[in-house]
Amino acid sequence: MKTKLFSPYTIGQMQLRNRICVPPMCQFIAKDGFPNTWHKVHYGKLAGSGAGLVCIEAVAVTPDGRISGSDLGLWSEELAASFAQIVQTMKDIDPTTKVAVQISHAGRKGSERAPWIGGHLTKEEGGWEVVGPSAVSAGGDNLMPREMLPGGIEAIIQAFANAAERAQRAGVDAIEIHMAHGYLLHQFLSPISNLRTDEWGGSFENRTRLPLAVFDAMKKAAPNVELGVRVSATDWIEGGWNLKETIQLVELLKQRGCSFVDVSTGGLHDSQKIEVSYGYQLPFARAVRLQTGMPTIACGLIKDARQAESVLVEGTADLVDVGRQMLLNPHWGWQAALELGEKVDFPAPYRRGMRL
Repeated sequence: MKTKLFSPYTIGQMQLRNRICVPPMCQFIAKDGFPNTWHKVHYGKLAGSGAGLVCIEAVAVTPDGRISGSDLGLWSEELAASFAQIVQTMKDIDPTTKVAVQISHAGRKGSERAPWIGGHLTKEEGGWEVVGPSAVSAGGDNLMPREMLPGGIEAIIQAFANAAERAQRAGVDAIEIHMAHGYLLHQFLSPISNLRTDEWGGSFENRTRLPLAVFDAMKKAAPNVELGVRVSATDWIEGGWNLKETIQLVELLKQRGCSFVDVSTGGLHDSQKIEVSYGYQLPFARAVRLQTGMPTIACGLIKDARQAESVLVEGTADLVDVGRQMLLNPHWGWQAALELGEKVDFPAPYRRGMRL
């Protein structure tokens, strides 16, 4: 049986064996930005999951760009060398699996403890001052950021470029810039978090200035990888970043040579109102794809093989993110092939399990 889910897809020069993607999912278990045995095993499993593309979790461009004190980083050559070992492990497990990494700065949503602990890091725990486009918090008990000065903004652009160059050197096939979920670049995009009156805030042109400058700098620093973005298509808040502006941004990115867009939503502020349900973000991916023609990844509670197949057949997206289900079942891709009656090349050591 020939399915859309298991048909190949090409993004720029990157050829994927199927349309299944593993999205970036932070593990919150690194130390000082360095990966460890957990990461090696975790990403090794995902490389053998049957997915066509696996995206490594958000990697911070500076120490104060981390979400938590346990995030991965790419702000030094020492970190880059350790990161390259993870990439090589993934390629050793399955050379046909393409490897991406998400590059990010948390902005005001940083200095957190791991989510299963909760709360903010104290100074004694290594906490740091968070920054943002404006001195506006994300609501609730979230930290109040320090407004970034123009010189600090320019430094962030260079930090993103440096991280991209290191990621390319480490051997990744693609890079995803994190412009979603309320982190720094999203904070600059949204009029709710960006109250600046200088060239970095106010109009749509000014609010998109930093994300576009980051994209341009990363494209120049890492010309040999496919460079894409993850966006939140709406803040789910009246007066916030919305689908119309998202489409405008994606059009601008497309003109600059963006290879793909991964469409998510929300994450900016505690006041967001979201009715989470099966495939609840799919209409946003569909709208972005149809109106921009950009290779589009859909995400958000895509759980089973037939649902994933329908997303593609109906033209909602070109690829699908399967996240939490991959954590539950790291062989989701192979199981999906069995469910859909697809003939695929299972890893030789595991073929006995496919005959059960």
